[in-house]
Amino acid sequence: MNQYRVMVIDDEKIVCDMAKMSLEHEGYIVETFLNAEPALARLKAERFDVVVTDYKMKGIDGMDVLRDVKNLYPGTDVIMITAFANLDTAIEALRGKVHDFFPKPVKIKALKTSIQRALSKKK
Repeated sequence: MNQYRVMVIDDEKIVCDMAKMSLEHEGYIVETFLNAEPALARLKAERFDVVVTDYKMKGIDGMDVLRDVKNLYPGTDVIMITAFANLDTAIEALRGKVHDFFPKPVKIKALKTSIQRALSKKK
């Protein structure tokens, strides 16, 4: 079985912990980060199959993460989650080629389905 690698970046520890537990239960290798700087450094060292990122974080935000991921690995899908969902935010994310966009609180079942859809394109 191919073990897919998923990165989760969110400044809320509970979101990272919930995602890690749920996704590892599905067989994914999951790394979580509470801010984007160390996550982007890790991405430069290793490729991930899917990146889940919060939109609004201190310092480097989700749109910066999206741009950096797409520059490094154009085939890696990015899923964005946010507590600040509005039409402008969604349009900006979609223009940046985000795979999916979820308002918080994100439903883990919807997140898993989105990740599975992203990975099914890679098979």
